[in-house]
Amino acid sequence: MGWHGNAPHPDSVETIGATAAPPAVLPAPQRWASDVIVDLLHRYQLPYAALNPGASYRGLHDSIVNYGQNYPCMMLCQHEETAVQIAHGYAKASGRPMVAILHNLVGLLHANMAVYYAYIDRVPIFIVGATGPMDETKRRPRIDWTHSANVQGQAVRDYTKWDYQPTVIDGVPESFARAYGVMMTEPRGPIYMCYDAWLQEQPLDHEVALPPIHAMPVPAPLAADPAALRQAAVMLMQAQRPVILAEYVGRDPRGFDALVELAETLGAAVYDINSRLNFPGCHPLNLSMVKDIFRDADLVLCLDVRDWEKPTTELVSTTRTMTSLVPEDCRWIDIGFGDIELSSWAMDYQRLMQADLRILGDTTQAIPALTQLCRDLQEGDPLAVERASARFARNAERHRAARARWALAAREDWNASPLSLPRLASEVWEVIRDEDWVLTAGTLDDWTRKLWDFDKPYRHPGRSLGTATQIGISLGVALAHRDAGRLVVDIQPDGDLMFDAGALWVAAKHKIPMLIVMYNNRAYYNDWEHQIRMAKQRETPLERAHIGMDLDGPAPDFASLARSMGWYAEGPITRGEDVGPALKRAIERVKAGQPALLDTLTQKR
Repeated sequence: MGWHGNAPHPDSVETIGATAAPPAVLPAPQRWASDVIVDLLHRYQLPYAALNPGASYRGLHDSIVNYGQNYPCMMLCQHEETAVQIAHGYAKASGRPMVAILHNLVGLLHANMAVYYAYIDRVPIFIVGATGPMDETKRRPRIDWTHSANVQGQAVRDYTKWDYQPTVIDGVPESFARAYGVMMTEPRGPIYMCYDAWLQEQPLDHEVALPPIHAMPVPAPLAADPAALRQAAVMLMQAQRPVILAEYVGRDPRGFDALVELAETLGAAVYDINSRLNFPGCHPLNLSMVKDIFRDADLVLCLDVRDWEKPTTELVSTTRTMTSLVPEDCRWIDIGFGDIELSSWAMDYQRLMQADLRILGDTTQAIPALTQLCRDLQEGDPLAVERASARFARNAERHRAARARWALAAREDWNASPLSLPRLASEVWEVIRDEDWVLTAGTLDDWTRKLWDFDKPYRHPGRSLGTATQIGISLGVALAHRDAGRLVVDIQPDGDLMFDAGALWVAAKHKIPMLIVMYNNRAYYNDWEHQIRMAKQRETPLERAHIGMDLDGPAPDFASLARSMGWYAEGPITRGEDVGPALKRAIERVKAGQPALLDTLTQKR
């Protein structure tokens, strides 16, 4: 299925294997300043650049296409948000950064929301922008004035790790190298490099030195304090009912495997918040989505966690009342990046965790060290090993019981039409379970997590973010897995796709094979539910809660829409028994290199 390794892609003019070395640049009698930027894109091996065209970077565009031999491969998008989101999904799935190019001030402003989501999701994106010319005598009338700003990076400074605008071409290499290092240092995030339009277009009359090849582009990981880790190990050995809470551990596959080792050493339950896939879904110690494990916890170990509060509290949404599930005498340990990279503008840092022990350090390094410390303590304490074994057995039984409850609940309304969410999740799983599959972003209200076997770290790059993010991120995830030939599945909400239906064209244009299964309830139902809560509280008519929420009258025809943009598509599908055969037909097309969409109609919940 798909294409493998560095074998030529059928559309090789427009695409290049992500792992392939950059092509040799094309010498020309005259070099241009923008060629230096291309030299750096090659030096740092950034294989793809998603963009929406713009004249402000016409010099760089020409240098990429001709001097750089279309490396990074230019991926044309219909909207700047889509361009940033593709880079977002690619980085989450591959661990490697990607370029997004934004035209001047207006393109940057179009992309603002996508940049913000990349920042709060800790994703490295090398955003290239352009402005000016800053030389007023070179500005075209009107357009270059309305599309430029003083300190253009200010527009995204509150939610990028760094931005810079070099004033001469000799300042480009150093700032590029710094930007790359800042972007890739944990906690990672997007950077914005802004290049003056006139600067790009200047003839290059001298050699510009690039960063040394031997220079280390990214600092070594931040190590946790050894004494503090020993204290954490002692606290864990003393605990009777420890629970591990993990959020970004799985950003590195080594963290996924290391967390298994730690949990098994302790026999501790693991609650995976799923900002990345942190822990195998069917592992006996996985008690994600079982909040009751916190009710009798005497220690909570938070590993690279920001959102500790949502899993450990009960919320009455209508009154915004929260009640902690954790006993008052429970102890807390926090290992991660703490208050590094807090924005003074956005409050994505969540409520402050008042932990008994806070350790600053990269969990990829800290978890194996902590595991070894715990094992060392167990060697001198046979009772500790017995306690861990007993905990393992108790938590494994709770895991088994939870999976049994979910399997039973999934059979409710099995024959409903439109489909119930667990029926749809079950039908998809039965068809893909023997494939080398990847789930992109949405988890179908967590029914995939309850019914599927997430056994490898690459199966899922983490949960979706806000509306209008999933289709773009999913395209990036599919691009990241294309060369490995994996079956990439996007369970795609209808409201999200309506924000950027043009993104479907990107997959067909750039030969990104993926399978979309629509989660089509013909509504923005998350908000509809909020209106239902308000109606109940205020005793206003429930039947009016749908106003401003439904996607009906007319209902979008997603299958026809997809076919018009080069996809294979079927639907709408309303019966569960029709899903499996349609999936098999669609997967055949995906394996042949064509993206495919099934429009499945679902219950509101």
